[in-house]
Amino acid sequence: MYTTFWLNPQFKVALQHPDTEGQSGCSFLVALMQKDRRRQRREGKDMETIGFAIYEVPEEYTGRAGVHLKRDFFLSHSSSARSELFINLREVSSRFCLPQGEYIIVPSTFEPQKDGDFVLRVFSERPADSQELDDEITADMPEEVELDESQIDASFKNLFRQLAGAEMEISTSKLQTILNRIISKHKDLKTDGFGKEACRCMITLTDTTGTGKLGLTEFHVLWEKIKRYLTVFRKFDLDKSGTMSSYEMRMALESAGFKLNNHLFQLIILRYAKEDLNVDFDNFVNCLIRLETMFKTFKEMDTDADGAVSFSFIQWVTLTMFA
Repeated sequence: MYTTFWLNPQFKVALQHPDTEGQSGCSFLVALMQKDRRRQRREGKDMETIGFAIYEVPEEYTGRAGVHLKRDFFLSHSSSARSELFINLREVSSRFCLPQGEYIIVPSTFEPQKDGDFVLRVFSERPADSQELDDEITADMPEEVELDESQIDASFKNLFRQLAGAEMEISTSKLQTILNRIISKHKDLKTDGFGKEACRCMITLTDTTGTGKLGLTEFHVLWEKIKRYLTVFRKFDLDKSGTMSSYEMRMALESAGFKLNNHLFQLIILRYAKEDLNVDFDNFVNCLIRLETMFKTFKEMDTDADGAVSFSFIQWVTLTMFA
């Protein structure tokens, strides 16, 4: 359960006003409703079995009010209350009376790794504050060390000569051919192959000369990135399906150094996942390359490190069209 449960959305409710003066009990009702199930039923899909759990926030966590709680919290803390049943109804609701304090509500399906839209409503007898817990957006990417050709081993140089040909440069079309030949040998990975746009984006990230092609040292940097991405992909493909589920994807992105809030992560799944909401290897690499490009570009433009930049129109068009 806790392998993926902690990745679910989390909502904090602060019960500050007891129902009766001189007592500590705070009454409230929690209702969890599945969205778009009528439409999905017409498509032959049944209701998911849903419910929720409520956890009291201990003192050592109260200062981390807006931070999405991690797996260790749920391994070491039991729930204070739960929905009466996990059942395949459109809406599940339960009434509770708990001592005043801060609580985390975690909605979930009974079976792990099920995706769906929902509405969570909380009705309280007295005023209560609430907020969704979310991660701050950060990127912790390995620092790139400028390489000299003398630092690259002979076997890689020979490989580069074979791949680059007489021009001794890797163009977009060459990179596409190389990557698709390599990936076709990894039978454990599901992929539709790397497209030209994805390869152009990779070259943009690592091309330091502005030629639109990769030399030896630039190709070495890209090669090491893709090897690292492959290691991450295999590590978090927990069911060995050759693809990333949304739960696996979130853990994989965090392992690769990217912490994203729920909104951004949902946009990534919409952009890079297939119809079954799984992400194959080429889209996984495309996603990481694009994230790295955007974080790197923002960091370069944020010269005063205040977390905000301004764009001229030409800068905006250049970034959105060619990044």
